[in-house]
Amino acid sequence: MTKTTKVTGSLAAVAASCLVWGASAVQAADLGGNCCADLEERIAELEATTARKGNRKVSLTISGWVNEAVFFWDDGRESNVYVATNSLEQSRFKFAGEAKITDGWSAGYVIEIGVWGSAYKGVDASTDDGKDNGVTNGLLVRKSNWFIKSKDLGKFTVGLDGTATYHLLDDANTTVTRNYADAEAAAVALASFKEVNTGNKWTDMMGGFNGATPGQSGRRNVVRYDSPTIAGFVLTAAWGEDDMWDMALTYKGEVGDFKLTAKAGYGESTDPVTNKGRCAVGTGDCQWWGVAGTIQHAPTGIYVYAGYGADSIDLKASQAGEDDESNTWFVQGGIESKLVAIGKTTFFGEYRHDDVGISAKASSSDLNFWAAGVIQSIDNAAMDLYVIYRQAEGDVHLTKGAAKTELEDFDVLMTGARIQF
Repeated sequence: MTKTTKVTGSLAAVAASCLVWGASAVQAADLGGNCCADLEERIAELEATTARKGNRKVSLTISGWVNEAVFFWDDGRESNVYVATNSLEQSRFKFAGEAKITDGWSAGYVIEIGVWGSAYKGVDASTDDGKDNGVTNGLLVRKSNWFIKSKDLGKFTVGLDGTATYHLLDDANTTVTRNYADAEAAAVALASFKEVNTGNKWTDMMGGFNGATPGQSGRRNVVRYDSPTIAGFVLTAAWGEDDMWDMALTYKGEVGDFKLTAKAGYGESTDPVTNKGRCAVGTGDCQWWGVAGTIQHAPTGIYVYAGYGADSIDLKASQAGEDDESNTWFVQGGIESKLVAIGKTTFFGEYRHDDVGISAKASSSDLNFWAAGVIQSIDNAAMDLYVIYRQAEGDVHLTKGAAKTELEDFDVLMTGARIQF
């Protein structure tokens, strides 16, 4: 059997150049040799170190990032320093591809794998090697889906993917802080730490069922539809699990020197297995909604990012009289400008307030979060360096009618980098 070696791109150019040179050499003189005798061997060596795909019809793109940081924390009783994967936007790699079916139609796929050594979301005062999905040094399938897309009709996706309200509040942020200080960042910074006066995890006294942030959903096994962009608007809808559905509307546009982005959405779920966090405190049925947006002055880079999110849970008979609603609102302001040649510098400050109804560990909670930071982008390395300080404070009623319990402040300073590939 004859062995056939596949040659593509620059390898084909090398082969063609060598053959042309060889033909010219033969015409000039018969040297009794073959100039390209080792070509196949060299091609084999190059192919062995090159990412390859299974066929020529569907493209393959590999991308992702590494996001690791150092966390200096103080829970009011103890302080320490940990090195961990930043769980807000964890390290990951993604395989994506697409193939043209006919004019205006294409099909494709996405497989995204989360990666962590020590997951920050799993650390606490006694655990520096944090677990995610039950393990340290692990992998997690974040997305696995296929899609069919039409230029005129929109995109249909089937499989593990974000729902319509996944990152509803987060993705309204169009500055670089989206990856380091989005709507969920205040809750994620609390990791699995316990508040020292109550002994409860901070996040067990908060609302929401994705990132302890009311108003948005997560990644689920769904059928999802994204409409084409019409006058700056995109409509998204999803259904899946057993059962959940949600819808969202996104707008992006410009008015004079101002860039505008806004998102709004609503969802419901009756799946007690999928629903986690505060939603699982009741019967497992819940509803959520939210709205957020960013306005940025393009010439100066000054921006304001703000939003509101809420959820409501169906209570059990034994929970009669408890507060079934929870909400959060937040505002972030800053400036994103190219102060140095290597890339944009972003300075920001933010405030978030949560009014939480009945949760896993409290009858009601009143929580405040403060943050400030700076992010330096390095364009030539596709890299961001960040230093961010966060504080959480507040009070809770542990049981209905009980006296208010003041919470000890929790402080964390994180510094790290995210490099993309």
